Amino acid sequence: MADKQEEKDSHLEQVLRRLLALLPVTESVDWQRTPAAVWRANRWHGGLVAGGVVDDIDLRDLLHIDDQREQLLRNTEQLLRGLPANNALLWGARGTGKSSLIHALLNEFFPQGLRLVEVHKEQLSDLPGIVGGLSRLPYKFIVFCDDLSFEVNDASYKALKSALEGSVLKTSDNVLIYATSNRRHLVPEHQTDNQSVRVAEGELHESEAVEEKISLSDRFGLWLSFYPFRQEAYLQVVGHWVTQLAQRHGVSVDLNDTQMRAEALRWALARGTRNGRTAQYFARHWIGQIALQKS
Repeated sequence: MADKQEEKDSHLEQVLRRLLALLPVTESVDWQRTPAAVWRANRWHGGLVAGGVVDDIDLRDLLHIDDQREQLLRNTEQLLRGLPANNALLWGARGTGKSSLIHALLNEFFPQGLRLVEVHKEQLSDLPGIVGGLSRLPYKFIVFCDDLSFEVNDASYKALKSALEGSVLKTSDNVLIYATSNRRHLVPEHQTDNQSVRVAEGELHESEAVEEKISLSDRFGLWLSFYPFRQEAYLQVVGHWVTQLAQRHGVSVDLNDTQMRAEALRWALARGTRNGRTAQYFARHWIGQIALQKS
């Protein structure tokens, strides 16, 4: 009889452990010292892991995206002050500063209580649990979804849409979603989607397929678009990063060096785009070569 009771108690203990494993874990992160965490989930449970990768970039390093920077800066300040603020979609060309801007804001406002939780697309169905856990904490959170895009039948698409519609976020006034994407509408658009578009009484009526694809990005209250740089703007960004790295490594450079400018343009041409990321990579290459020759 005692053996059966012990077996029953052991079985109950196993069930309890499994149930506890299903609950979101937020208390393990020391938010007083930790600026960012990543949501990790497997088949059975999920939890926040401290130490998400945060770029040490400063807002002053982000050149030629002044309007985008100011709009997201104000929106984030509204969140920090407990004022109404919008979820934001940063979309546009790769390497133009979308993710860097969010990291720079975290670095700027960490002392004021801003924190970041990165959630990968595959874990978006966990958003209700994540937001529920964060809502009990005395900090302001950006839930960050980087490089977001969906296929038409992607289940995580509906999870994010539900969160943005308010069924998730309305339970919390300390959480916003900031997402980056190369696509304005997040879901690929096909020519066949427009075959059902019709005109009635002089008004254009989109097809249901088009409406469905637009509806997700429409749930973001703030849209910020990013574009590749013009040549002179790109060279100015190159000059900024070359100066930064030259000072850090104790080398002198001439920003009017025609050879450097020509090399920077060839570097961008080889990569097919002029943007901040390309400029930074070139600066590392250029200053690294100079420092190596002098060592």
